[in-house]
Amino acid sequence: IFPRHAFALTFKERSERGKMADDPKEPEETEEAGGEDVEAEANVEFKPLIDLPDLIECKTGEEDEDVIFKMRTKMFRFVEASKEWKERGTGDVRFLRHKENKKIRVLMRAEKTMRVRANHPLSEKLDLKAHAGSDRAFTYFTPDWSEDPETGKTEQQNELFAFRFANPENAGKFKDAFAKCQKGESDDMPVIKQDAEDAAKASTEKKD
Repeated sequence: IFPRHAFALTFKERSERGKMADDPKEPEETEEAGGEDVEAEANVEFKPLIDLPDLIECKTGEEDEDVIFKMRTKMFRFVEASKEWKERGTGDVRFLRHKENKKIRVLMRAEKTMRVRANHPLSEKLDLKAHAGSDRAFTYFTPDWSEDPETGKTEQQNELFAFRFANPENAGKFKDAFAKCQKGESDDMPVIKQDAEDAAKASTEKKD
């Protein structure tokens, strides 16, 4: 009924379709792909918006000194105008001995701001007294070169300081070390190595 050539043609079309389905080929690159390397596209270099300066070493003024005493304390200064004690901060009161001339000074930095709250020679003329009969607090009068809390300037001022310690034991250690330094007997006092945290805090304070 049907012509032979019509049947053959239909069979041939189905054979070609089956062959294409059974033997798929990789799609050829198109102009949109462009044959570019995808990994090369992901290799992006980001440059900083600004160039940071080289690391600058900050001096603390303590490089030529050794710490021979260190004790945590709360420090006060007496304000003559208002006749009252005002807190200067909490931190470590330290005795620093110069490596060459062996002179000793008292240095105290507030732990939160690292600003200098006491800075003066530990002179044999300083009269250390118990504060109001307390067994854990001492006072003395001294010329001082720390930062003025009102003006922010560093200049000599005569100050009446008070140091209050956590307990009588710590206060006693402060008193004994103070007396040894006044008598010139600090040679046998061991050097206390400052840890990295103390040095970093002091450097930050100098930057501010």
